[in-house]
Amino acid sequence: MHMNVHLAGTALSDRDIKEGKVLYTEWKPRAMYAWDAGTAISRFLEGLRNGIILGTECVKCRRVMLPPRIFCELCYRPTEKWVKLKDRGRVRTFCFTRVRCDASRVEEPFFPMVVELDGGKGGTGLFHVVKGMDVSEMTVGLRVKALWKPPEERIGAITDIENFIPE
Repeated sequence: MHMNVHLAGTALSDRDIKEGKVLYTEWKPRAMYAWDAGTAISRFLEGLRNGIILGTECVKCRRVMLPPRIFCELCYRPTEKWVKLKDRGRVRTFCFTRVRCDASRVEEPFFPMVVELDGGKGGTGLFHVVKGMDVSEMTVGLRVKALWKPPEERIGAITDIENFIPE
């Protein structure tokens, strides 16, 4: 049932505020956030800072999870075994684009993709981008390798790998 209800109140105008008839305050919040990446992702990010890609292996399924997880979501077993993966592998899937995530356009095309890194098992992969190649050259199964930032520029982020390039 819908009812029209009129609630009593006092309408305010910009003029009331400018003339000081209304008490108000202005402030700019300092919204600073911090969060814990968790055990598995923290170790993964530290590995990236050192030029190493780490995954975790499930002792039951034998899958290597990338990004690493502290438990296997298929069999719910803890994953205590860490695996160092190669920084090269094969493209599993991709798309072609000239538009970044922020919707800005770029001249040189790039390929968001999932790469199955050498040393991985069970079909897990890393989401990243391939750059520096023509559209006609990109295929599923293409061998690619990571292009790392110089060690002094790495911060422990997925962007420590600038992109992947054909091997």
